Amino acid sequence: MHLYPNDSTSIPSESRGKENTDIEILKDTDSRGKERDWKGKKKRSLLMADHHEIAALSKKAERMYDCGNYLVFKLKDGRLKLYQAYFCKARLCPMCNWRRSLKIAFQNKKIIQTLNEREKVKWVFLTLTVRNVEGDKLKETMDQMTKAWNRFAGYAKFKKSIKGYFRAMEVTRNWDKESDWYGTYHPHFHVLLAVPTNYFTKNYIKQSEWTSMWQRAMKLDYTPIVHVAKVKPKTESSDFVEIEEEIKKTIAEQNAIFEVSKYPVKDTDVIRGNKVTPENVQTVKDLDTALAYKRLISYGGLLKEIHKELQLDDAEDGDLIHIDEDNDEVANGAVDVMAYWHVGLNNYVIRSEG
Repeated sequence: MHLYPNDSTSIPSESRGKENTDIEILKDTDSRGKERDWKGKKKRSLLMADHHEIAALSKKAERMYDCGNYLVFKLKDGRLKLYQAYFCKARLCPMCNWRRSLKIAFQNKKIIQTLNEREKVKWVFLTLTVRNVEGDKLKETMDQMTKAWNRFAGYAKFKKSIKGYFRAMEVTRNWDKESDWYGTYHPHFHVLLAVPTNYFTKNYIKQSEWTSMWQRAMKLDYTPIVHVAKVKPKTESSDFVEIEEEIKKTIAEQNAIFEVSKYPVKDTDVIRGNKVTPENVQTVKDLDTALAYKRLISYGGLLKEIHKELQLDDAEDGDLIHIDEDNDEVANGAVDVMAYWHVGLNNYVIRSEG
């Protein structure tokens, strides 16, 4: 039984599937005027819930069916600000992971901005990989990688050269049927490193050294693929339009920062297409097992200190409603706008309160 039943009886059958003159459809735009894709995320969450149901993950499926069924916004100065909602917080939910990505990106913006104001640093983007593994080995491999990271970050060379980091573990599936690795999973780390301004002339870590350190930390009998690159400032970005315009203006390194800030679980890596398939169901089963109780993001060094100092909420398991700032001021004197997911229209329908 869903928490917030959808009202599909008020719309004549011949009107369902299209906008009705008596119905107002939710339209929530960002500061650049681009519409936020609430409808698309909700539809993907319903599809993900269908897969969970078939995968015998019925409790998570039910929570996911209810996820985002209602949204309460505050309307002030012509802008909508999410104020109340039900989010299921399931690890594979597309709606929740969209909110997590926005929250992580905003928090990283705040942390990096604070660090940049306090001292001069440069930024390095690091990717650490291992060979693809079968689904039944994924959880074990991810556990090994987390332990290996702790060894890796404890090496003297790392501690001497790195002032702080943000680390995210991502898992992708090989969907190429022509590949020898078809059906296997690729867990890897994306890491944003803060380094001193003289890093490239003093205490510099070469590509080969990064590779050797990671191979040693993981205790691998093969040479892993490791990518490292200096973050180059960019002033233009077509991604992350959901983030407020001010973030674009304040963080020159935004593209790499936002890229690493994406929540590591993407629904397009979990389910392919718009129908329930055996392959998709198996992927859901594999990832549900591997990701259970697993922390996918972490901070270290100065970034961890600033995260704690700013009293930022847990981006993975915390509040997914107020993802960017305190809403106290928005709440005062603002008009409520409530949106319900409507099964018949397959869209969000709104009504105003006050």
